Amino acid sequence: MNTINIGGVPEHFNLAWYLTLKNGDYKQENINLRWHGYHGGTGAMCKALRNDDIDIAVILTEGIIKDIIEGNKSKIVQTFVQTPLIWGIHVGANSHYQSLNDLKGTKAAISRYGSGSHLMAYINAENNNWDLSKDLQFEVVKNLDGAVNALTSGTADYFMWEKFMTKPIVDKGVFRRLGNCPTPWPCFVIAVSDNFIANHSDELQTILSIINKSTKNFKSIPNIDQVIATRYDQKLEDVQEWLSLTEWSQSSINEDTIDNIQKHLFALDIIPKTVSYNTLVHNL
Repeated sequence: MNTINIGGVPEHFNLAWYLTLKNGDYKQENINLRWHGYHGGTGAMCKALRNDDIDIAVILTEGIIKDIIEGNKSKIVQTFVQTPLIWGIHVGANSHYQSLNDLKGTKAAISRYGSGSHLMAYINAENNNWDLSKDLQFEVVKNLDGAVNALTSGTADYFMWEKFMTKPIVDKGVFRRLGNCPTPWPCFVIAVSDNFIANHSDELQTILSIINKSTKNFKSIPNIDQVIATRYDQKLEDVQEWLSLTEWSQSSINEDTIDNIQKHLFALDIIPKTVSYNTLVHNL
């Protein structure tokens, strides 16, 4: 039985992976799929793909595109979540900042350079017509716990993270959310190392077939809203809103979407160049 390593954030978007693993769906196909949770997010997973610590990553679209262009020998094989990710823009509960305009020129907490929290700070700055060379500063905090410490102690001023995962922290009075910043594209893709694609195409096809069947029927799982609320410490009404806004995908990512993302990232000087569709995507 082949052992295959996959990484993803330990968040509700990836519950379908947990359920299929718990059900033994991959072992029934003679695949020992091992899940690795990356609290550090996209930057940590990019590093893990480069180091061959994982073969597959469920990862933010803009983050893996940037890293492939910078030398990560991997490809996107399909879209995982079709809908945008809604990033909440948070400050500490006792912060004197009251609006997004107040954050201009202040310091953003980011999990690491190249992470979603880093890249989306640029998107937010662009949305608010800030000067990208002068109005952005960063403090690396590694993960959500690090962001809580940084915003509470004042070593950073604001933090961008998926709004439903941070909602319990807002509800507890640790963060205040000043606004939202949706990604202008599908938020999560499945990326696979070139080596794994070349040598394990059949197993990859099987894994994708299993997870796609699960995500296609995910919303119809009995009491799935209650399962998510309990597992991720969410209020039931928040989970129900999240489910209503979220659509999974079982398809490859198209060329127009890839071009649009690269256009945005290049204009923001996040990537040094744009590349061909086939450099970034492998269609099985």
